[in-house]
Parts: sequence; structure tokens; C-alpha cells
Amino acid sequence: MTQAPDAAFLKRRARLQRDFEALLARPNTPAGLGNGVFERWQYPILTRDHVPPHWRYDLDPRTNPRLLERIGVNATFNAGAILWRDRYLLVVRVEGTDRKSWFAIAESTSGVDGFRFRGRPVALPETDDPDTNVYDMRLTRHEDGWIYGLFCTERKDPGRPEDTSAAVAACGIVRTRDLEDWERLPDLVTASGQQQRNVVLHPEFVDGRYALFTRPQSGFVEVGTGGGIGFGLTDSMEHASVGEETVVDARAYHTISELKNGLGPPPIRTAAGWLQLAHGVRATAAGLRYVLYLFMTDRDEPWKVIHKPAGHLIAPLGAERVGDVPNVVFSNGWIVNGDDVFIYYASADTRLHVATSTVERLVDYCISTPADGLRSAASVAAVNRLIDGNESVGPE
Repeated sequence: MTQAPDAAFLKRRARLQRDFEALLARPNTPAGLGNGVFERWQYPILTRDHVPPHWRYDLDPRTNPRLLERIGVNATFNAGAILWRDRYLLVVRVEGTDRKSWFAIAESTSGVDGFRFRGRPVALPETDDPDTNVYDMRLTRHEDGWIYGLFCTERKDPGRPEDTSAAVAACGIVRTRDLEDWERLPDLVTASGQQQRNVVLHPEFVDGRYALFTRPQSGFVEVGTGGGIGFGLTDSMEHASVGEETVVDARAYHTISELKNGLGPPPIRTAAGWLQLAHGVRATAAGLRYVLYLFMTDRDEPWKVIHKPAGHLIAPLGAERVGDVPNVVFSNGWIVNGDDVFIYYASADTRLHVATSTVERLVDYCISTPADGLRSAASVAAVNRLIDGNESVGPE
């Protein structure tokens, strides 16, 4: 005879579901006036609490009479993004309390709230060399008709078996036509000794070949003497291989990206050029600081930078600084719908936010914002030019 669940079990289960549904139904609103370039929104759009209770709890009173969480979730962040059948879809990095990351798809009709995870996580196919960890998928709807997902695959460094923290990284590749069935392709091959953790597929062919933005580096964390955002071509995505890489955006001393930089999502094509969203990393007394910055490359030669505003576009603000990895924002997904742009960014490797703008505003920002003069005196001169121009405007 089956024993009925007790009142405490039923009460806790009802509370779990009620709180979960209330969180998903909470409306989001813009957070203040903003700077005119973009608007932040008041609430994170995805947190660990957005993960459905039935993914985390055994809801059977016979096997879990105390209704304890069985599979813990630590964070939801760093999502690839795509507009699919009038819905905003995010391929989210979900990190369990066991430190393993995996992908799950969340979708919304508004793009700023109401994100709900699909029925099950993505069952990502593996290669003959199984992934230890996978994360940070960039989604590209390519002109060849496929949707590609490029992500970081992490494995134990076989050359350092005694070091349990030593890892090697490569660019894993999947493709799909419906965002339900995923085909795994071989990992990207690049020049010897390089680890590729940030690779983005350009949405169009370049000279009849697939174009990839890369971030070559000598170690799993260490960039080494090279670094910067690279660019290379491959004849095929079924066996992707890049030989020569051209540096698109190099690191520079005493800038927001003096330590590392890498491209975020695939670029947005505009009449003026390709909008490129990237992250820059610098060292501080409190550790690394990650920010997001924007630049523009040529329409026909997307490896050539034509505009690059000084400084960051988005940096950690307020509570965004707090989390597993403080003082970090990161983005690998944005969506264009008409002229509207939805920038999905994570804070502190913990939660996911949205900032909204328009193509028109981002192009204006990119073209009209002064470039970095690389010296304090040049920064003062830029401010004075702005003041001089405003003096000619006259009183209100």
C-alpha cells in the first residue's frame, strides 16, 4: 500500500512551485535613465532559481519524503542567443554545484522577462575524446543554412597528470537546423600550442570560406606573448582548421584589455560596418576586471577595424560586482529584432542580465565616440574638445 505524503511535504512542494512561478511571472522594467547608449533592466533575467524545481528535486514522497534538493544548481550565465520563430532563445550555461557546466535553452516572448527553460537540458553529443566541461556557446545563423554553436570544451591536461587543476581548452562545434537535434563536429584545429576558449563564427562566407574570430593563447589562462582577437579562414566546418590568424584587435598597455580580450557574440551587420561586441580584461589590486566594449569592422573586410570607441560599453555595476567571480561582466549573445538590440550579459559568473539598445544608437556610439588616445593628456584633450563644442551651443 502506497503511503500518502504528509502535510509538511505537500506544503513545501506547493511553496516551491508557487515561488518558482511567481519569479517567472515577475515583470522587468528599465533601471533608470541610462546613458542614452543602452538601458539596463532592473532584474536579472535568469538566476539559479529559474531552473525548474523538477530538475533539482525528486518530487516523489516515497523516495524523498523530506523534499530535499538532489541536484544543486550554482549559476546560470554566459548564454548564446538567437531569435527563433518570434521568440528570444538563449542557450544558457548552467553550472551545477559539482562545478560541471551544461547547456539548457530558455525562451521568452519579450526578450526582457518571462524566460522559461525548455523541458530538458541539451544532451550534447561528445567526440571520441569526451569533454570534462563545456561552456559559453556562441550561436551563429550562417548563410549556409545551418545554425552553428561554438563553445569551449575543457579537458584534463594529459601532459601534467599530477596537477589536478591543469586543463587544456579547445573550440567545440555543433550544428542544428531546429535547435532541438544537435550534430557534433570535430573540434577546431588551430596552430600548435594554442588554446581556443573564445571562438566566434562569422555569419557570412569570406572569399567563399568560413571565417572565424579566435583568441589564440599559450595556456589555459595565460595569454602569453600573443593574444588579441584573431581572424582566420577554414574551407569546412565539418573539419574546421585554421592555419594563419590575423590579429584584429590587439591588446594595449593601460587599457581595458591590456591583459586579455576576446569576441563575444557573432557581429551584427549594419550599413556602416559590422558591430562587434567583445570583452576586455585588466588586472587590478582586487583581481581581474572584465568589461564589455564595442568596435566596428569593415563590411567587406570584417577583420579590419574602422571605428573603436575608447573605454568600456558595459562594466559591472552595483550588485553585478558580487558573485562567484567578482567584478566581471561577460557576453556571448545578443539579438537584433528590427532595429532593437538585446544584449545578454552575465555578471560575476553567477546570473544573466539584459541591456537594450538599437542598431542606430550603437552605430552612432561606435562612430562618434572618441578613440583611446592612450595617454592621460589625450583624454583631457578629448574632454576639452567636448566642452568647447558645448560652449557654442549656448544656454538652454
